[in-house]
Amino acid sequence: MNAQPGEKRHHDRKFDKGQMENFTPEQRAELQVKKLTLALDLSDKQQTEIKAFLTEKGKEREKAMAEFKANRDAGKKLTPDDRFAMKNRMLDEKIAMKAFMKKTLDARQLAQLEMMKTHQREKITKREKNFKKDSRR
Repeated sequence: MNAQPGEKRHHDRKFDKGQMENFTPEQRAELQVKKLTLALDLSDKQQTEIKAFLTEKGKEREKAMAEFKANRDAGKKLTPDDRFAMKNRMLDEKIAMKAFMKKTLDARQLAQLEMMKTHQREKITKREKNFKKDSRR
């Protein structure tokens, strides 16, 4: 029997996501910049600026995740104030990313990036709906 066309891709996606956790922030940033370069035709200057920004944010995120995991492993539960602070920080990071991209990319690239993000959100929503439907069986 042959596997369905979508099955292998799903497995590869899981593998890629798991492997990204093992990369350093610099390695993750480099891969992200290369993907963006292919999609948006970034200039060398844009690549350098975006890589530096993503590396810095990746290091901050890694530090925050290590702190979160340490608290979780210690059995500490998030208080409502902690949860609010975490969500607030995440939104601040998204705002900073959007502002940086507006400053770095031209109008065409920015529109393309927004389209890519919208498409990605749609794929995630569809996958979540399919997962919920499959888990009810």
